[in-house]
Amino acid sequence: MKLDLKVIPSAKRNALKEKSGSIKIYLTSPAQDGRANKALIEFLADHFKVAKSQIEITKGLRSCHKTVSILKI
Repeated sequence: MKLDLKVIPSAKRNALKEKSGSIKIYLTSPAQDGRANKALIEFLADHFKVAKSQIEITKGLRSCHKTVSILKI
């Protein structure tokens, strides 16, 4: 499964919001040294109940607009 996301780092709480087909993910981690990317993978793994190794950021490592691939077994 592939998801196109907009990630908002340094938010007050971690949350996923979907509105009119677009997905926004709010993360408390700052966008420094890859911390927000790591937090995104942990958040999505918990949300979709998969291992962190099954989630890969395929596009947008240094952008707030990301494409994420989630492998399900």
